[in-house]
Amino acid sequence: MERIFIEKTSEYEGKTVKVSGWVHSRRDHGKIIFIDLRDRSGILQVVFTPKAGEIYKLADSLRSEWVVSVEGKINLRPKGMQNPAIKTGLIEMSAERLEILNPSETPPFLPDTDGYDINEENRLKYRYIDLRRPRLTKNLEMRHKLIKEMRDYLDANGFIEIETPILTKSTPEGARDYVVPSRLHPGQFYALPQSPQQYKQLLMVSGMERYFQIARCFRDEDTRGDRQPEFTQLDIEMSFITQNDILDLVEKLMIKITEAAGKKVFQKPFPRIKYEEAIKKFKDDKFDLRKEKDPNILAFAWVVDFPLFEQTKTKEITSSHHPFTAPKDEDIPLLNKDPMKACSWQHDLVCNGFELGGGSIRISNAKIQEKIFEILGHSKEEIEAKFGHLLKAFEYGVPPHGGIALGIDRLMAIFQNEPNIREVIAFPKTGDGRDLMMDAPSDISPAQLKELGLSIKQNKT
Repeated sequence: MERIFIEKTSEYEGKTVKVSGWVHSRRDHGKIIFIDLRDRSGILQVVFTPKAGEIYKLADSLRSEWVVSVEGKINLRPKGMQNPAIKTGLIEMSAERLEILNPSETPPFLPDTDGYDINEENRLKYRYIDLRRPRLTKNLEMRHKLIKEMRDYLDANGFIEIETPILTKSTPEGARDYVVPSRLHPGQFYALPQSPQQYKQLLMVSGMERYFQIARCFRDEDTRGDRQPEFTQLDIEMSFITQNDILDLVEKLMIKITEAAGKKVFQKPFPRIKYEEAIKKFKDDKFDLRKEKDPNILAFAWVVDFPLFEQTKTKEITSSHHPFTAPKDEDIPLLNKDPMKACSWQHDLVCNGFELGGGSIRISNAKIQEKIFEILGHSKEEIEAKFGHLLKAFEYGVPPHGGIALGIDRLMAIFQNEPNIREVIAFPKTGDGRDLMMDAPSDISPAQLKELGLSIKQNKT
């Protein structure tokens, strides 16, 4: 008999079906054994009575998290024993066959609660058990659904999904790179991408015109709140467009997926607030427009007209967004006179007090791009070494272009009313970047180090 998902069992009243999953809980009422059986789609009450003979004896051995298959007839539950809180609460299965596929040791915790009260390090160490929790299962299902909505929307708007390399070149774009030693080229290193920024711009030079990617990004940052060393973003780039084109496209997408998630948009169209106004009114460029903090309402807003540059605590000039962001057309003369007064074509999307993502119109003039690098303190030799490939590409016909990147993890946490992004990522790392389940990062063998031409220098304390 072919197995069906538990959520479908309500359609088979009076019929015999086969279901498989994990023993969620067990209850003994007199001589009757009740098993709540769980698969990804839901929970079904299975009833074993003594008249089932050997099946009943086998059911008596069942414990939490054992993996089983059960065949039986789907019946309506007796009145007074119905459970409207679950999809299958009006029915139950009368067991006729039982197969124990695999027993389970006593787990370190049970996935029968929301899990917030369980030590997080323990949850991450045994994440494969934690993910059995219906709350986390729903989070990952919603993540899948919304990413599919994104793909379908962008496909319908003429975009194509293109994968860009994970092994790339280390370039100064803000955060530290994760670096990967090359065995075939001793002493040289790849870097993992902080974002596909240069690749997506090169795709515009290539004539792709409308690109997107569900992109993996890597940043070797110090422990900083709700961050992950690797994260996922929706990456978008378009040619022959204005900033308004980008904002309008993304706004329609956000409305579409918000409503698909069963939430309401606070204000349509999204307010567009200048950076200077946001700082003056909210003391921050991430703000919450809601008067009451209703989690089912999402208050989106655009922040525009950012300064092109900002100064660090040590008075060094750095990009407010990244070095590929175009200055406002009227502010280009300021690059030679007073660059700190120049504004940019940057745009950020905020929601309920969080930054969901940002982007800009990009620089498509090689001379302006070189000037930006110089203002940021790069020598001509450094510019050639780090960005020569991009500037070279600009010599062969580059269209005006721009884009945006939206943080899928943060968006999902807001949609699912979760306290942090670890709750919407299948296998997240701890705040200090450790994978407790896989025990990473970890040592590698002396043979591996030798093959890579590396040695470990111990810090003296």
